[in-house]
Amino acid sequence: MQDNETIYTPAKLNLFLKITEKRDDGYHNIRSGITFINLFDVIEIKRSAKMKITYHGPYRPENGFYSNCIIQKTLNFLDLKPRINLEINIKKNIPVQAGLGSASTNAAGFIQGLDKMQLIKIQEISTYVSLGADIPSFLFANNCLVRGIGDLVSEQYFPKYYFLLVKPSINFSTKEMYKKISTINLQLTNVENENEINEEDTGNDFEKILHNNFRVVQEILDFLDNLNETIFSRMTGSGSCCYAAFETKKLANEAQVNFQSAYPELWTFVGENNTINN
Repeated sequence: MQDNETIYTPAKLNLFLKITEKRDDGYHNIRSGITFINLFDVIEIKRSAKMKITYHGPYRPENGFYSNCIIQKTLNFLDLKPRINLEINIKKNIPVQAGLGSASTNAAGFIQGLDKMQLIKIQEISTYVSLGADIPSFLFANNCLVRGIGDLVSEQYFPKYYFLLVKPSINFSTKEMYKKISTINLQLTNVENENEINEEDTGNDFEKILHNNFRVVQEILDFLDNLNETIFSRMTGSGSCCYAAFETKKLANEAQVNFQSAYPELWTFVGENNTINN
């Protein structure tokens, strides 16, 4: 039994995100292609005399602790018995409220760390959807098609891309974005029985509310789309982070320079997919 473990938890990008159905319980069924990139938070877990959770890094909470701390929520969800005291240190490199899965990747990584320390045994990944809709896909930890409310996860092939990520100066709450998208006439197509990518699997339905609500994000997407050799540009998840995909790292780096000349105040990152479990 290990006394400590270090876990690198990746950010995710939604290559497409379709809202397929509004459910009777108020939640939405989705259909999304998810890939993981080489932007990581770092979680250090070790046995301790008392329970302690600390955050540091560029995206640590201002007061040192999140009021809705996902690690504390995960501990409550797991209800460890016998009670075990742990010192948990999280370095936050992934922007929050950006659609990159910052909280969910921490929850999944923490669960994986406890499993490696033999303090728990990971259950069927759909079990954890009530803790967070993205957590099953992070536990799956490979390119995947996600359906339902996030509980249906199947392996998919996605090409190698190099990405320029851009974080606008505003944060998006997933809950509030779903409220806003519920007010528009969204064409919902129920394809829940399809487990293969099809020609309609493109775009991000959340982008349909940008024009009237978040013009600055739409302007950034337009800028990214017009960069040299952009394959496609997209907002990831419910935002606000946007990205452009390129065939080579050189093109992505050149795009970063061009973007920073126009938006020097914004966070940018050049990353790539297909580096996890490969």
